[in-house]
Amino acid sequence: MRRRLLAAAAALLLIGGAAGSAAADAPAGQPVQRAAASVAVPAGVSAGIAVFDRQTGTFTEQLNSSTRFRSASVVKLLLALDYLWNRGPDYSVPAADRAWLEPMLRSSSDTAANNYWSDNGGTAIITRMVSRLGLKDTAPPPTGYEGYWGYTALSARDTVTIYRYLLDSAPGPVRDFVMGNLRQSTRCASDKFDQHFGIAGAFEKPWAVKQGWAGTSYEKGTCGTVSTATATGTASPAPAAATAVDLTRPALHSTGTVGAGDRSIVAVFTLHPVGTSYGKAYTDIGRLTRSLNVPGAARPAGWWYGTWSDHVNVRPNPSTGNSPITRLPAGVEVLVGCQARGEEVTVPPYTNEWWAYLPQYNGWISNIYINSPDNKMPDVKDC
Repeated sequence: MRRRLLAAAAALLLIGGAAGSAAADAPAGQPVQRAAASVAVPAGVSAGIAVFDRQTGTFTEQLNSSTRFRSASVVKLLLALDYLWNRGPDYSVPAADRAWLEPMLRSSSDTAANNYWSDNGGTAIITRMVSRLGLKDTAPPPTGYEGYWGYTALSARDTVTIYRYLLDSAPGPVRDFVMGNLRQSTRCASDKFDQHFGIAGAFEKPWAVKQGWAGTSYEKGTCGTVSTATATGTASPAPAAATAVDLTRPALHSTGTVGAGDRSIVAVFTLHPVGTSYGKAYTDIGRLTRSLNVPGAARPAGWWYGTWSDHVNVRPNPSTGNSPITRLPAGVEVLVGCQARGEEVTVPPYTNEWWAYLPQYNGWISNIYINSPDNKMPDVKDC
């Protein structure tokens, strides 16, 4: 039976009008860099973008690259580098320190960042790293918010500088430790948010990523059991007064490297309208990132489709008889590799026996949750 009316609103939200405006907001006194024709910045989204091709030594994309955004968890790159800075000549990392550094880089552990921030000078960490790396736009959290490392100001071009230092200038053990952990980014972050958006969703491996997210409208994570603990870097208080960096709109950032030999450095910073859901922001940064000119990137094969409902389970087989692998962010857009008949699923008054294979999850969801004109997606091949 066809199932359309239930998903109509979600389809309009996720599938229609993805391109939007190519120019994002910039603070007063900073020029707005117009996007190239290929860049698709979704309507309502403010973006700062920089893509640097290490093979040619040139930028292939720049949009508001000097605009400051609150860093959210991207600042954890600077925390890790500060820890490693004076550990030469061998730069060894004791097992006790690996136990918090690795989760901070791979799974974005806020507890690790909280402890390092409070034990090593807080804002002084940022001041040290700005001087060491010659960062132009990076600044500590504003007055009154010194305890919130996620409020550190960071730009796309400074993020490129950080990765260029890591890849081209850092001692070998430092490069290998940090980049090695970023290559092992977990789909589910420590706070149970699905963090494989942006770069991780737009391109095939090899890639290495450090992501960031912050927003009171973002639903709690759906990967496994959700913790109710408050994290210093993410669940921060609303700002009492205006600051130079927007601390209010939901943020979602994707940074890292793409391609063999880490050919391209990609930094995508985004702010979304107040009240935006995590699934909507996840979808929008995905569309934006897929539109970028990223030399050396391989794009995954398949068809992008919107979904509806929340807590949609991804199963290891096209059946509800197995425990779910994970859950999708509510209403997120997904890459479908193929489809097959499986267990019949009913969400009254609709029934569907077709299932979609999601290669990026290595799992299946019922087509009943796919925004498609028919039970079987018309353009997707059979598995």
